Amino acid sequence: MCVIQCGNKIQNLLDATRSLDFLAPLALRLFLAPIFVLAGWHKLQNFSGTVEWMGDPEFGLGLPLPWLMAFLAISAELIGGICLVLGLAVRWMVIPMMITMIVAATTVHWENGWFAIASTDGETSIASLLEPMGFPGAKESLTNGDAVRERLDRAEELLQQYGDYDWITEKGPLVVLNNGIEFATTYFIMLLVLFFTGAGRWVSLDYWIHRVFRR
Repeated sequence: MCVIQCGNKIQNLLDATRSLDFLAPLALRLFLAPIFVLAGWHKLQNFSGTVEWMGDPEFGLGLPLPWLMAFLAISAELIGGICLVLGLAVRWMVIPMMITMIVAATTVHWENGWFAIASTDGETSIASLLEPMGFPGAKESLTNGDAVRERLDRAEELLQQYGDYDWITEKGPLVVLNNGIEFATTYFIMLLVLFFTGAGRWVSLDYWIHRVFRR
């Protein structure tokens, strides 16, 4: 009985933190908002280049109606990002934002595999756990990691011999950008959470609109 009573008291303390549950969607909103706003603003600033890249089948994505696709992507990122900050129509706005992430993952990043930054240590790579199960792309990821490590080792040797290696690596180690689907998938999952939870209480326009007009 004592164990059960102590467990209940601990659970009650844990449940008491639900009064602060609005902090979780708020954190997601404030984390994602600048990512999407800056991405949309960059595309808008170079709209003609964005349209050309989206439509070019050889050097771009080869999408149909590239002007419309660029407009939709920019709208989703800019308007969606602003709505995340305000907590306005969040469950509605994350839908086109999630679609944008799906399109980005499948058309831009898919062929590069999972990792955004190429993994160079097979022992700490998730691919080492997935490869024995025959997971698609896991073996290729490990092979790619070995090749990346070889190239980075060579680059470090050259920099140590001919360059100011300490200055070059002062802000961080050398890495290889793999440009896989990792970031797009992560953002999609975060947006999916917001789709089901909404903008959260207190610090969102959705909450106050609901209190006034939906009760």
